[in-house]
Amino acid sequence: MQTVIMAGGFGTRLRPLTVNTPKPMAPIGNRPMLAHIVELLKSHDLCDLTMMLYYQPEVITSYFGDGSKMGVKIRYLKPESDLGTAGSVRFAEKQLKDTFLVISGDVLTDFNLKEAIKFHNSKKAVATMVLARVTNPLQYGVVITSGDGKIERFLEKPSWGEVFSDTINTGIYILEPSVLEHVPHDKSFDFSKDLFPQLLKDKKPLYGYVAQGYWKDIGNHDEYRMAHYDILDGITKIAVDGKKTKVGDKDIIAGEGTKIDPSVQVDGQVIIGKNCVVEKGVKISRSVIGSNVKIGPRCEIIGSILWDDVALGSEVRLKEDVICRKTRIGDKAVVQVGTIISDECDIGAGAIIRTNLRIWPHKTVEEGAVLSTSLVWGEKWNRALFGAYAITGLGNIEITPEFAAKIGSAYGAHIGKGAYVITSRDAHKASRMVKRTMISGLLSAGVRVGDLRTAPIPVVRYELGKEGEAGGIHVRQSPFDARLIDIKFFDKDGSDISIQQEKAIEQLFHREDFKRAGLDEVGELTVPPRAQEYYKGGYLKAIDRKSIGSANFKVVLDYAFSSASMVFPAILGELGLEVVTLNAFINPNKITKTESEFKHSLNQLSDIVTTLRGDVGFLIDTGAEKVFLVDERGRIVPDELAMIIIADLVMRTFKGGTVAVPVHISSVIDKLAERYDVKVKRTAASARQLTATAREKGVVFLSDCQGGYIFPEFQPAFDAMYAIGKILEMMAKLGVHLNKISREIPPFEVLHKKLPCPWDKKGQIMRNAIGEAKNKKVELIDGVKIFFGDSWVLLLPDPDEAYFHVWAEAEDGKTARDLIREYTEKVRKWQE
Repeated sequence: MQTVIMAGGFGTRLRPLTVNTPKPMAPIGNRPMLAHIVELLKSHDLCDLTMMLYYQPEVITSYFGDGSKMGVKIRYLKPESDLGTAGSVRFAEKQLKDTFLVISGDVLTDFNLKEAIKFHNSKKAVATMVLARVTNPLQYGVVITSGDGKIERFLEKPSWGEVFSDTINTGIYILEPSVLEHVPHDKSFDFSKDLFPQLLKDKKPLYGYVAQGYWKDIGNHDEYRMAHYDILDGITKIAVDGKKTKVGDKDIIAGEGTKIDPSVQVDGQVIIGKNCVVEKGVKISRSVIGSNVKIGPRCEIIGSILWDDVALGSEVRLKEDVICRKTRIGDKAVVQVGTIISDECDIGAGAIIRTNLRIWPHKTVEEGAVLSTSLVWGEKWNRALFGAYAITGLGNIEITPEFAAKIGSAYGAHIGKGAYVITSRDAHKASRMVKRTMISGLLSAGVRVGDLRTAPIPVVRYELGKEGEAGGIHVRQSPFDARLIDIKFFDKDGSDISIQQEKAIEQLFHREDFKRAGLDEVGELTVPPRAQEYYKGGYLKAIDRKSIGSANFKVVLDYAFSSASMVFPAILGELGLEVVTLNAFINPNKITKTESEFKHSLNQLSDIVTTLRGDVGFLIDTGAEKVFLVDERGRIVPDELAMIIIADLVMRTFKGGTVAVPVHISSVIDKLAERYDVKVKRTAASARQLTATAREKGVVFLSDCQGGYIFPEFQPAFDAMYAIGKILEMMAKLGVHLNKISREIPPFEVLHKKLPCPWDKKGQIMRNAIGEAKNKKVELIDGVKIFFGDSWVLLLPDPDEAYFHVWAEAEDGKTARDLIREYTEKVRKWQE
């Protein structure tokens, strides 16, 4: 049986390990990853191999030759361009006459491939995906299969709300040659994104085989180290070179010609390659040492990986580091936790290399130098730079000037030299600091920057595209936690950047080899003069000023010390309103509100609306994206009811179109939609999904049910200022007030539980939830929503915290309480 090995990967996220080495050739246990794959294939009698090469192909061909040294036959193919995974295999179709296997050359696994092939043949499948169960499925393609293994659904790199299982695609496939007929010639085409969805749509026999055993995608530096620890701990059956050698009372694996002084102390399993010298007083714990390595007296090596030809002087200390080929580290140097030092570096005696640093090839650190960076991203940051809302981190600890300059450079490299970007911030001095250093990074990449200084987010979004901008950045103190800084990125049309753009920026950030502009090409900094004029003009053109002015509303408006107070008063002055304003000035110390402060602000607003007999009260958040309501009786309107009231106003006013809401919203909105002949579309609750939906044809209103409202007629983004104007316009046209509308809405109650849930159990719970939903009416838009007649329950993992959400609604309170109790217990049980 023939096998195609995908060995063309760049290994971007492993840089600088992969600067001089293609990712499949990075050593794992002193052998290239790809060599472990070839050994695995040979052990299952798969000896006819075709390797697909792309990046640094000569490194691979010179190591393996024709394969005869390893007892296999290897041929090599190199497409001229990146054809994607399926496109590359189509390129090799002349070699593939019968059933064949496809496997990635940059994973570590000991799967029983014969069993997978046997399963494929027994099912008469055209394609079988080899699957595995993992604790965190976010970075992989999630797969759902029926009881007999037939694939029912899969999703490439989902969000937590789309993680319907912890069963993932391992990138190992058993295929019939006929599937290649679905793959176009000389065009980028992927298995998971393109081919398999097509086979599923065409109802071809596509199966998934859940393999037992070890599998790890070596996707980042932490995974690279963890793979070595798994080998040392015996978790995977991977062959390593060398033989058992006694060091003190411990057994280690050591290669031929290695000399170890009798005084050396070993703790835990250790692997040492050939022809090494380990001198007196050395302490080694849970580490892998390559060949031809010299370790000087009294060194201490803990949890580290040393590649071939490394030389350590005396009393060097390493902890959980990776040291690449031919690097020399001088006497008494210290390399702190998590640092990567690439090939042929020279670290001087007494130097201190700080935590989590990346040192690229051929660099020299002078004697006694302290090489330092304040990039102190922890484990979280190694998983993903971007969170659900933005880049978020502890101000001046994680998000520092050094970090901001680097992310600015990465973003500048992404959009390209000569591009134009606008920047903005809230009023906090830390936001100013971070934004200014980001601007430095952008300028260094040759990007022109227009700085709006302090500006509300809706104004920034609206400005984008007016002057040929390629994108925008907004820096703010988190509205939820005063310790945190958020960095938000916008596309050229004002929407949040896509996940693909986030990943591209993240790759550049981790690679650290982004291009800098020449001295004559450094970008210039300007101040856009017309942003507020554009916003005001567009606003007044979109709103019905005449209707609002004729209603003679008395409005109480709390600006909450936000930058909206710089923009909105001039607009309200054109609407003919009587406005009583609160906190209508910027206060950098009032940007973040605690829950009690927020409640106090709402209660104060309520009291003033009641005292002054106002028609409505509004509280704007500090970013001017969200608004909270008080009705004419001084009642604070809860978020979900506020959303349904505004949706009711929209349905009466627009008379048609589509209203989009998150999946956990009460079914009462569907009843209202039937009354007014309006469509309701359920979406994921993420801001990105809502803003994407806002661009769809016919959508007239959206809400996140947390104070965020979108009216696409003005801009497809959350905008508290426009929402206030639109609410007043609709109230004026219909001659109604909020309290009156609320009394006409059928009663409803959606129950909600937020349960503690470890990150590594979320996929397991979702897999069980999908099993629970079998043969029931189910909706898989965001989480798993199961229907029981007019009742429903929604199971949804939290995207940012170690929690799991359960929502339930029913015609009567008892049924809803029973549902929430039943599924709360199931979620707890599914964690076990």
